[in-house]
Amino acid sequence: MVIYSFIFHKTSSYATDTILAGQALAVNDKLISKNGRYALGFFETSRKSSKSTTNWYLGIWFNTVPKFTSAWVANRDRPIKNSTSLALTISHDGNLIILNQSTESIIWSTQVKMAKNSTTAMLQSDGNFILANSSNSSQVLWQSFDHPTDTFFPGAKLGWNKVTGLNRRLVSSKNLINPASGVYCTELDPSGVNQFWLAPLNSSVPYWSSGKWNGEYFASIPEMAGKAVFNSKFVDNDQEKYYTYNLKDENMISWQVQDVSGQSKLFIWIKGSQEWVMIYRQPKDLCDVYAICGPFTICNGNALTYCNCIEGFTITSPEDWDLEDRTGGCSRNTPLDCIRNKSTTHTTDKFYSVPCVKLPQNPRKVKAAANTSMCAQVCLNRCSCTAYSFSDGRCLIWHNEMLNIRTVQFSDTTNSTGETLYLRISAKEVQSSKNNRRGIVIEVVIGTGVSVLGLLALILALMIWRNKKKSSDRILNGSQVCNGLIAFKYNDLQGATKRFEDNLGAGSFGSVFKGFIDDSIAIAVKRLDGAYQGEKQFRAEVSSIGAVQHINLVKLVGFCCEGSKRLLVYEYMSNRSLDVHLFRSNSAMVNWTARYQIALGVARGLTYLHESCRDCIIHCDIKPENILLDASFHPKIADFGMAKLLGRNFSRVVTTMRGTAGYLAPEWIAGVATPKVDVYSYGMVLLEIISGKRNSNASCSSGGDLDIYFPVHAARKLLEGDMRSLVDQRLHGDVNLDEAELACKVACWCIQDDDLDRPTMGQVVQILEGLVEIRMPPIPRLLQAMAGTSHSVCS
Repeated sequence: MVIYSFIFHKTSSYATDTILAGQALAVNDKLISKNGRYALGFFETSRKSSKSTTNWYLGIWFNTVPKFTSAWVANRDRPIKNSTSLALTISHDGNLIILNQSTESIIWSTQVKMAKNSTTAMLQSDGNFILANSSNSSQVLWQSFDHPTDTFFPGAKLGWNKVTGLNRRLVSSKNLINPASGVYCTELDPSGVNQFWLAPLNSSVPYWSSGKWNGEYFASIPEMAGKAVFNSKFVDNDQEKYYTYNLKDENMISWQVQDVSGQSKLFIWIKGSQEWVMIYRQPKDLCDVYAICGPFTICNGNALTYCNCIEGFTITSPEDWDLEDRTGGCSRNTPLDCIRNKSTTHTTDKFYSVPCVKLPQNPRKVKAAANTSMCAQVCLNRCSCTAYSFSDGRCLIWHNEMLNIRTVQFSDTTNSTGETLYLRISAKEVQSSKNNRRGIVIEVVIGTGVSVLGLLALILALMIWRNKKKSSDRILNGSQVCNGLIAFKYNDLQGATKRFEDNLGAGSFGSVFKGFIDDSIAIAVKRLDGAYQGEKQFRAEVSSIGAVQHINLVKLVGFCCEGSKRLLVYEYMSNRSLDVHLFRSNSAMVNWTARYQIALGVARGLTYLHESCRDCIIHCDIKPENILLDASFHPKIADFGMAKLLGRNFSRVVTTMRGTAGYLAPEWIAGVATPKVDVYSYGMVLLEIISGKRNSNASCSSGGDLDIYFPVHAARKLLEGDMRSLVDQRLHGDVNLDEAELACKVACWCIQDDDLDRPTMGQVVQILEGLVEIRMPPIPRLLQAMAGTSHSVCS
């Protein structure tokens, strides 16, 4: 495990933004810009692994942001190992220097050639650190904006000075804690096209470009137009050619950076949540970044761990990977036979197939190879050949390191499943996994053969297994009842759940436990608590769920009814409930595409309950806890314990049952339920899917001290066209805003006061599928009253 940190010093004898001749900025001092936004001083980075390393740098950071965020570093490629006697001062020739006072050696300098002018250094409010003539401050002799590191400040220039040849470009940092020059850069297209691009450092081949400037925005970034958060300008004259931007809101704190990942990212600091929120990134797919994972890796942009080693390889430097620097890639576990035995003409190397991938770049074509076998032999005959691919009569081979292998996702539109790459690995590596398994078996056999105690243990284990098998057979052969449900015995379920050991959580009127049938089939067993309520709950669920079959509804496998014991057995959902992924920071993040499909799946499930069953079934307790997710994150509605059957001849049912606070429709609180109570609850859940927060906790400040209930805030922002502020900040802007706006409109219609104003769940499905248009909803009056306002913001 790598432990790392940034340390910067808040104590300062300076309350100024200026260094005059004869003054020095020590390690514990800092300059602060007049607006307080930026600070300049010394900071250290620390990385503790097998050896403790500490480096010191002079840099600029965001002074008002509590999370230390470096924006410029003077000596990024020349770290200082010892902070003793460090000082930033103006030398006798007028240059700014970092001086080791004990040795009187210069560590860094602005290196401006000038007559011995009297100079002054100043940290300006825009974050530019300048060295100017003391008698004429408008005469700037040197400025940090001309020497950017990885951050593009508002007001700075990205481009060239045609007179001096200066190229202002951004270069990524080495990793999360090392600000040294990394491997990716952002710069204006050197070919002369009015665009900027992202490319490996000192490469002439970009992996992403902005598209040409059209006078208002770059062609590939249309979001710059209209309601962008900044104003942009592209200048091309006799002196300079550059792009610059300024924020429309001067109070906004932004950070545009050439990230370690190779992506260009724009963050906004959100004071309320104390977080940097990413609102823009390019390229959007990490796998589009050149060599993002290094050699001998496979990139999967849809996976949480997007870089993985190919079979037969391991991570070259795990510590670097922990710091987001994966350029070292992976290394062979076992050298190739042709390398170890150079004197022989025969090799035992084998090929490992890697299907469904986009092939690496720059292959060599072999015309003489007419089939797969010939292509493979051509590769084996050359020791430097590391892989081949044969398709459509074409033989391609690769030598030495291979970069940019990526998985290809199946697409219904392109029907593309990628190609197969055959990777050369040692024969010993092919056998290693098999040998490991065989070794385990051999050890067991030897151990039991020489040990009587081991033999007895084996016999005992076989007896236990046989008993379990018999028990499983009894379970699976249990008596069948209507709707195909299995009548389980209590003892069987007690054994299947290991005496109810693995508690998955509490549902309505009971707890849920994980169990196994035949040691392989996972089930969820709901044990109902309370004699009277439990029996009522049990009968309602069995009678309503048993006959219901839908892809978006949890399947009831069986039940147990012995004396006062009431249990329900469901199919097990490996990804638990929706609330776990929306509201718990330690759970897997669900991306926007999956969220939209979850919303659509839940709507389809409710539509089936309301409209397609023999009797209309009202769930009455729709909430994230009752939306379960299978291994593919497909949603299934669970817990019909509060459902009531509503005959087609009746439009309403009066009940004393209650749902969950925060999801209750106004008429449901009064004891009157129709299918529209589920619509209301669905709308509340949909808002939480969009925001990633509980509606009850996702209050928003309106500029005063009062908090606005999030559903009201969402309706207002919807009218203003500001969907970005409503979507989950953890998605980092990777959201289809058209879908988000449509979902928000649906949610606001679903939570209307009058149930007649709400759509049916069938209509919700049609809207989300894009088959029916929807207009802007009004703010519900009751929620409006809760927010303390009397005017409608939507019409």
